[in-house]
Amino acid sequence: MRSVTYSMNVSLDGYIVGPDGGFNWTEPDEEVFRSWIDEIREVGVHLLGRRLYETMLYWETADQDPSLDDSKLEWAAIWKPLPKVVFSTTLSAVRGNARLASGGLAEEIKRLRTEPGQGDIAIGGATLAAEAAESGLIDEYRARVYPVLVGGGIPFFPRSERRVDLELVETRTFNTGVLYVRYHVAHY
Repeated sequence: MRSVTYSMNVSLDGYIVGPDGGFNWTEPDEEVFRSWIDEIREVGVHLLGRRLYETMLYWETADQDPSLDDSKLEWAAIWKPLPKVVFSTTLSAVRGNARLASGGLAEEIKRLRTEPGQGDIAIGGATLAAEAAESGLIDEYRARVYPVLVGGGIPFFPRSERRVDLELVETRTFNTGVLYVRYHVAHY
């Protein structure tokens, strides 16, 4: 069965965007960006909320930008054909290799887990991930923790009243001080 992963950049105080909605502090250097490329290679389908989908639209045409370096062109070449499912109540259409979700998140994940296919089911966006976490649908949490305190904004972790035990799978510290942590949800 395919695993569901939630992976985002996060500030040390736990936010994916700051109180002003900005996330310019997450601009990765080459080493961190390469880790994102390695990770996206393992994804078979990406579930996105509207805000993240709109942010990632850039990559649908980025390969036409002559100023992009090789690693960014490599990312675009992987991202563009990757199947994407967008959860939105306001969008009526999506572009590229994306489709609007036809049902709820739990229903979509259940269907994707049973379909034949390779790679993880990745969730992007804190709101969508919070819904998946609340329903116990996330198998693995991955965070690139940036050495910055932003003081508020949208939290990486959902606010929940239930405890979730995690097992450490991997850590890595990058030269810039970014810390990568990967945890499986423990099933005791």
